[in-house]
Amino acid sequence: MTTLPPSLSPSRSQTTCASLLQELQIIWDEIGESDGERDKMLLELEQECLNIYRRKVEMTRKCKADLQNSLAQFESEIAKIVSSLGEHSFSFSRGKGTLKQQISYIRPVLEELRSKTKQRVKEFTETQSQIVKICAEIAGNGQSMMSSDPQVDERDLTVKKLGELKSHLQELQNEKIIRLQKVDSHISMIHELSVVMSFDFLKTVSGIHSSLIDPANGQSKSISNDTLAKLTGVVNSLQQEKQKRLQKLQCLGSTLIELWDLLDTPPDERKRFEHVSSLISSSVDEVLRQGSLGLDIIEQIELQVQSLNVLKASKMKELVLKRQNELEEIYRGVHIDVNSDAARQILINLIESDNVDLSNLLSSMDDQIAKAKQEALSRKDILDKVDKWKHASEEEKWLDDYEKDENRYSAGRGVHKNLKRAEKARILVSKLPSIVEHLTAKLKAWELEKGIPFLYDKASLLDMLEEYTVLRQAREDEKRRSREKKRLQEQFAAEQEALFGSRPKNPLAQTNAMVGTPTSRRVSTPSGSFVVSFAKEEADRTDVTKNRSC
Repeated sequence: MTTLPPSLSPSRSQTTCASLLQELQIIWDEIGESDGERDKMLLELEQECLNIYRRKVEMTRKCKADLQNSLAQFESEIAKIVSSLGEHSFSFSRGKGTLKQQISYIRPVLEELRSKTKQRVKEFTETQSQIVKICAEIAGNGQSMMSSDPQVDERDLTVKKLGELKSHLQELQNEKIIRLQKVDSHISMIHELSVVMSFDFLKTVSGIHSSLIDPANGQSKSISNDTLAKLTGVVNSLQQEKQKRLQKLQCLGSTLIELWDLLDTPPDERKRFEHVSSLISSSVDEVLRQGSLGLDIIEQIELQVQSLNVLKASKMKELVLKRQNELEEIYRGVHIDVNSDAARQILINLIESDNVDLSNLLSSMDDQIAKAKQEALSRKDILDKVDKWKHASEEEKWLDDYEKDENRYSAGRGVHKNLKRAEKARILVSKLPSIVEHLTAKLKAWELEKGIPFLYDKASLLDMLEEYTVLRQAREDEKRRSREKKRLQEQFAAEQEALFGSRPKNPLAQTNAMVGTPTSRRVSTPSGSFVVSFAKEEADRTDVTKNRSC
């Protein structure tokens, strides 16, 4: 029970009231108040005292309730803060004693928790501010989002929640680092490409974002999606332009070398453009020299190529005609007939018309020469056998003439050589049927494979062989008939000599005048004209023999 202060103890209070009441009685006596008035005034005084006590009790009761309410609020706030901070292991007791003692005990605990909450809110604010800042940088609207502080949800200030935010912040910081590396890499690539192609690097990069060249007021380089996309686009565009320019220079460089080789350009003249010719075999990544792909270099090479093309046109006519000569020589060597004059006139007309690419024309002629060489190679085996056949035919003709010479065994100059030649010729002539047979078989196989006739100086070689075979057989038949006729004539002469005596022989001079020992000679290709002329000669010899016999 609450004790009263000494000044308000019951005994002293009663003494004070009694003395005051006694003084009041004295005053009433002097005034002459009636007993009724006195009783009434005492009743009012008693009521007023009761009212004062009652108000004091109410005030004290309210103070107690306020203290209890404060204590409850403190406890509620502590519970709320503990829950917000996630301090589930935290426990406290209000202790024993009066309400004021309990409040004095709990207040420091609450203040400590409030301080801890304030510190935790500060950590949340700083972490969320950094998250918002990086997100704003990535989104590309950093200034607008950084103008206001982020709102912290104080209902959840747990260490777990803070750890999640810090982990998210770490991820964003890592992404920012990666993005900065990408930005720096793209800027470095743009600088490298700009140097190679003589572009304005500062103008190119500042057009993407001003912070990439000169960050102002501590602003870092832009790492937004838009900036990265623009940087990537510019890098791709510059790489494509670099590839395009390199290909153009490589094409021009190859053309330049071809023109140099074509025009026999001296080394000193070529040395001026070594930087271009060295790019022909280079890949895109290997071209790093400053200005090596600049437009001024390309224009310089284009002018040089144009200048050399003017010189090339005058020399191309000479080269084309030279290729035509080579082509004709190949065909002539394998007995393929071509209309040289007409072909040359067509080439000259094409060159003078300026309606044809001379390089393509030269390339086309090179292809024709390659095909002609292939065709010549396919004909070589047959032509070798044709030469063998021609030689055997010539020897056959010589042997026929030699054997018709009645004085071939007479002593004289060259008789020994003719005897040896005749011996070899007989061996070779004996092989003629086999040579012709093998040549015919080869020829038919070739024509079957190619699907075209084998022409030898405009004439069908197969027809020539068949005609030769027919005429040779006719000649052999004529030889047999001549020998038989001669045998009969000699027999008749012998019978006449037996009946009438011997007759004088023809003078030696007359015989030698009519038939002489044949000399070695070469004839033309065994074509139709050669075979016909050969048949005519044989017919003339037959007539001469008949006349002599008569």
